[in-house]
Amino acid sequence: MGTTSGAKGTAVFGPSIQVDPLFPYYRNRSCESIADEIANAGYNIVHYFVVNENIVNRELIEAFRRKGVAVWAMVLGNGTFSTEHYPPDWPEWRMELLKETNDGFTRLSYFCDRYVEWKKASVARLLREYPFDGIEIAEPYFPEWGGIERGIYGDVGPRARQKFKDAFGLDIPEFRDRKSPNYYRKNADTYNKWIQFRVNAVNDFINEMINGKGGARAVRPDIAVATWSLAVDAGPDSVRLLREYQGLDAPSMISKVRPDIHCLQTHWPDWIKRRLPPDYIVKYRPFTDGIRAVHPRLPLAVQADIGSARKMIRSGAWLRGFKQTAERLGYASWTAYEYHIGGYMYEQAPFPKRAVRVDSKRLAVSFNKRIDERTAAQAQNYSFPDSAVTVRGIIADGNRVIIETEGLPAHAFEIECRNILDTPSLWLYKDFPPNAVPSGFRVTVPEM
Repeated sequence: MGTTSGAKGTAVFGPSIQVDPLFPYYRNRSCESIADEIANAGYNIVHYFVVNENIVNRELIEAFRRKGVAVWAMVLGNGTFSTEHYPPDWPEWRMELLKETNDGFTRLSYFCDRYVEWKKASVARLLREYPFDGIEIAEPYFPEWGGIERGIYGDVGPRARQKFKDAFGLDIPEFRDRKSPNYYRKNADTYNKWIQFRVNAVNDFINEMINGKGGARAVRPDIAVATWSLAVDAGPDSVRLLREYQGLDAPSMISKVRPDIHCLQTHWPDWIKRRLPPDYIVKYRPFTDGIRAVHPRLPLAVQADIGSARKMIRSGAWLRGFKQTAERLGYASWTAYEYHIGGYMYEQAPFPKRAVRVDSKRLAVSFNKRIDERTAAQAQNYSFPDSAVTVRGIIADGNRVIIETEGLPAHAFEIECRNILDTPSLWLYKDFPPNAVPSGFRVTVPEM
């Protein structure tokens, strides 16, 4: 397996970020403003979180690509947050766990052939209809870390039982009755077969999505492909435990699917840590060593969570430290969930990053983040030191303002912004105070 290059390389190498356009932060603004904000933040790759394959914003994908930002379709493999528009028989696809859970996520069975075929067709349709640069099946694993003890463990449903019996002539291990001779801790031979059976199921599922008849590569031979697996700092047995608990074996997954890049996703036992250091991924070396022993030339990426829980919101300084560590360790790319939930959103003041002429009378000023429409639309919050510019109107759009004037000078000049606020009501955690543009902040408009 060689190093990815050419057109696919633009989607593989460099800093990237995950974006879920269904969040309020991305609503009621132009797609151009979203792409402008992400590109100005230094990202040349976006992982578009496709929460629902039936709700995809083509205009946003195209806006990113016009900015030179490659766009991956990031599709969940082990279930869905929304069964809207699913076929009527979808309840039959559900994964059976040791105990019922009601956490807002519907887990679906890799052993259900109907689900596998439907999901593959769904992915293929997504790639036929939208101009994505890459496809990745994220979170392709069984639940859950320490799941047997907590009951959040599967699939133990009838399809899994039948396919295990077909493969080995055995009943699946017993996980509830400690007195049973087939209890998983008593019958090592059956349990080891079960572990491998689950690894095969995960790998076969992803392979079918990507390489199966009518799958991703069949409909889009040009598409870049990423595989994902978890990584966790849980001591010397971390690699073995992830294989046992969740069916994840990255080297064999890569061998089966033949991706252009593999991404290690930070597992929740790590990302929930309040004081997680930004260089924590140095502890993921057993995972990278295992992959590189088999696939030494495959580009690797690593993913962090920067704010899903309030107690572990990561600052801008933390993210810079994470980025530097990833680069030092030789990762081809890094990413984080999710762009607008990082600590910089709460702590950093808005400020104009650049200003460009739209035409002889209009300016477009881009800020580092989304700004409040009310304060951004007030003409008194802008001035033009040493230049006679008269403002006639202002349109606020996400992170941008379009300023209409009576005419712009041909020479370079400065625009000063003040009293413009950001948007706490659109953040994940809304009780933070608003930030304002620092007093006297100026940006230069280049000459014609």
